[in-house]
Amino acid sequence: GFYNGLAFHRAVPNLIVQGGDPTTKGDDRSKWGMGDDSLPKVNAEFNDRPFVAGTLGAARASDPNSASTQFFLCVSPFPQWDGQYTNFGQIIEGLSTVQVMTMAPTEPDEKLKDKIVMKKVYLEKYQPK
Repeated sequence: GFYNGLAFHRAVPNLIVQGGDPTTKGDDRSKWGMGDDSLPKVNAEFNDRPFVAGTLGAARASDPNSASTQFFLCVSPFPQWDGQYTNFGQIIEGLSTVQVMTMAPTEPDEKLKDKIVMKKVYLEKYQPK
């Protein structure tokens, strides 16, 4: 339930939407995207999966081993990130919704003007039909 109630805080039109920052539960927009330094960091796990529409990637600072709770969802291919960011999932339904989210109004720093809140978050293992 960690992600329940958190918001997406950043969007790049037609590319990504980013969320998972626990500071987004509050209304202090200056903290959105800053994360919580007390949370453990995760080492990068690069693989050969390309960053394509629907990719779920680990957001991080310039240090490849600085990922924590933040993630981003891609709506377009971005091969520049292949092997540079941890690619750990794929959207299997709702990509059109994520596309709309990338077009939400932002400030000049790409911070969303309004919260897009995750009410309930869960991951499931993909089972091909």
